[in-house]
Amino acid sequence: MDSTPSSPREHLSSPVTRAVLRVQNAVLAATREFLSAQGFTELLPPVIGPVTDPGARGAKQVDVDYYGHRYKLMTSAILYKQASLTAFDRIFCIAPNVRLEPPETSTTARHLAEFHQIDVEIAGAGVGEAMDLAENLLPHVVKSVVTMPELVLLRRDVDTLNAVPNGAFGRRTHASVVTELHSLGHEQNPDGEIDWQAEVLLSSRATQPFFITSYPKGSRGFYDRESAENPGVLRNFDLIAPEGFGELCSGSEREHRYAEIVTRMRETGENPVKYGWYLDMVREGIPSSAGFGIGLERLTRYLCGLENVWQASAYPKLPGVASP
Repeated sequence: MDSTPSSPREHLSSPVTRAVLRVQNAVLAATREFLSAQGFTELLPPVIGPVTDPGARGAKQVDVDYYGHRYKLMTSAILYKQASLTAFDRIFCIAPNVRLEPPETSTTARHLAEFHQIDVEIAGAGVGEAMDLAENLLPHVVKSVVTMPELVLLRRDVDTLNAVPNGAFGRRTHASVVTELHSLGHEQNPDGEIDWQAEVLLSSRATQPFFITSYPKGSRGFYDRESAENPGVLRNFDLIAPEGFGELCSGSEREHRYAEIVTRMRETGENPVKYGWYLDMVREGIPSSAGFGIGLERLTRYLCGLENVWQASAYPKLPGVASP
């Protein structure tokens, strides 16, 4: 399989692309079916706003002129998800995201400059409830697509998908994963994100999806809540796919208290003044919550067994590559 997409006509008319996009359509239908049955309301998130999630590692935000104001294209729906809980207790959205990833990430087979997330948020929930939901949603989606003839055309080994358990995914702490990586000769920073190479290494050694939990405080954005029982550790997680496909999902219990959010913003170098509308809502009171975002194209890549994530997009935008 080529490492870069062909022309738009060749890509869209390819039998592989058509098969992948049919699977992706089934993923969206199954996701909506599952979450709607769980009492979630689907909202349509904004594409532009005065601020967006600052937590994307190494990626640049995109500025737009919005009637003379400097606005951003959304890198994540997280701030709007929290705000939306003032209307509904359980919400989800299929959110477009634009992140100008470093050009070198075009070789990871996992990064796009434009992608979509299945974003979920639950008022009053803790990190455990968010993880439980994710580990029930994924098997539901797998069961909905595993018998599709498109997977035969794509030569996907469906036995590995059929082996995805109903819940009860493995759970490892960030600290234990760092120790494991060091034992494998990978020099992972114990205070930072699990790097991309390490994620692939861990994923390649796994036969089932698993969670990495409890990332160190300095590794994530101001909205991930710090553990009261274990200061310096966040109540958050990543969901890692097996077979070398890497991270599918990130989530956390959210910080919703005004003073703590402002303190965390300053600790991470963010200017609270930029977040005026969001902090006004926090000051007036937003619910405690937990939630997650699943990369739609990454999930499609995993289910279809694709070499590159760009194959899961109708109009792929690779980092550093000008595309239609």
